[in-house]
Amino acid sequence: MDLKSFFPAFAAAWIGFGQLVVADAPPPNIVFFFVDDMGWQDTSVPFLYNDEGEAVVTALNERYHTPAMEILAETGMKFTNAYCMPVCTPSRICWLTGKNSVRHRATNWVHPRGIDTTQRNVDSHRAPEDWRRGGLPEDYVTLPSLLQEAGYRTIHAGKAHFGSTEYARDPRNFGFDVNIAGSEIGHPGAYSGDFGQGTNRPVPGLEGYHHSGIHLTDATTLEAMKEMGRAVREEQPFFAYISHYAVHAPFEIDPRFAGNYPDLDGRLLAYATLIEGMDKSLGDVLSHLKALGVAENTLVFFLSDNGGDAPEEDVDQSNAPLRNKKGTKYEGGVRVPMLAAWATPDPDHPNQRRLPIPAGSRTDDIVAIFDMFPTLANVTGVEAPVTEIDGHDLTPYLIGEPGTHRPQELLIHFPHDHRSQYFTILRQGPWKLIHNHAPRGFELYHLGRDLSETENLAESEPERVREMAMRMVEIIEASGGQWPRLAEDGSEDPIRIP
Repeated sequence: MDLKSFFPAFAAAWIGFGQLVVADAPPPNIVFFFVDDMGWQDTSVPFLYNDEGEAVVTALNERYHTPAMEILAETGMKFTNAYCMPVCTPSRICWLTGKNSVRHRATNWVHPRGIDTTQRNVDSHRAPEDWRRGGLPEDYVTLPSLLQEAGYRTIHAGKAHFGSTEYARDPRNFGFDVNIAGSEIGHPGAYSGDFGQGTNRPVPGLEGYHHSGIHLTDATTLEAMKEMGRAVREEQPFFAYISHYAVHAPFEIDPRFAGNYPDLDGRLLAYATLIEGMDKSLGDVLSHLKALGVAENTLVFFLSDNGGDAPEEDVDQSNAPLRNKKGTKYEGGVRVPMLAAWATPDPDHPNQRRLPIPAGSRTDDIVAIFDMFPTLANVTGVEAPVTEIDGHDLTPYLIGEPGTHRPQELLIHFPHDHRSQYFTILRQGPWKLIHNHAPRGFELYHLGRDLSETENLAESEPERVREMAMRMVEIIEASGGQWPRLAEDGSEDPIRIP
């Protein structure tokens, strides 16, 4: 079959970032499996390695059951230094656009009514007046729209939370052919029953599953699999974005898995069962791809949208050995699990010959959520007529090419008050600088020696602090970023270089 004649739109966008598409093979299908609020350690897959390169199995790895994630890790690549923004909406818009949140300016989670979600834990500061509290605007080019134009069937299943405006509420406006259960809400009213109808967080469009005993995670999965099957029957490549509401609160026990955690109860038990239910969804999708006969031509990416939110009383145990949790400036708030693998490895498949992800491989290099845009554009062969892309193509990692393939620098800017107040993070290799606006000051950590961020080196490394602070300002200003405001007079409060 001549793909360029079969998919005219695909032919127009044939040349991508790195031309990884194989001319005599069908374009690869993509499953982007995105989990809400799942921490770096909320899995039986270890992401921590010691100095000898050996995996360190932590107490949290031993707590959780995620066999489908284990399959992806065994057959594909693990990213141990993957980052998202500290809360959900910014991360979601990052992958859609390829832009860091400092550039797209939806820097905090978006309320369904579009109000400012910045908290008031400190009196001295306020958020920028015009941050994009309505979410993603109409004039941004998105990855799903490019894939749609290239002939892909684009499927959205689960949580959207791209914005609160009439336009941003509907994922179909951003290039999805199908929207399953996505809207402006950031979490469901409930995972069982009618999924929150009558509350201020109703999950839309799954009425056929109400009061059926089917969990929200499973209902979302079943509908997504139907759409993938339809695409296969119609001989159309698909991009399936399976964006689960799990494992976000409310922490409701999924009774199917409760017996697997005899040492847990209450909200911790509920959290563990939500994780296992999410992993069951991943396993069901992998099995479905095999049944459809397309597993060898389907590339699966797994990510969380921010750090974990396990309901531990001691927040520093919720993501241990990482410090703290979702919404904070510490590693527990921004480091996430990330995996990439072919749904079924087959070294003889032409697309896998071009993109041969080594089994059981890993990279410890810094990568970020906005890298997904250029990476997926490359592996699908679409041309991205977009300027100011902050992401970097990760395909050299996926094919096992030695070396570092993106700058080992990452800025995360949060001019808001949440669990941490008004902060900017800059990673440069093993070094991590945090600038705090309220109260003003710096924290400096060497994550290679101090992953738990216990020893603040800012006073002993003044020149490094100064150089990294200057780089922070340079990136923010070059990106058109916004500063928090002083509550006293509404003026901007930029970083003061020490």
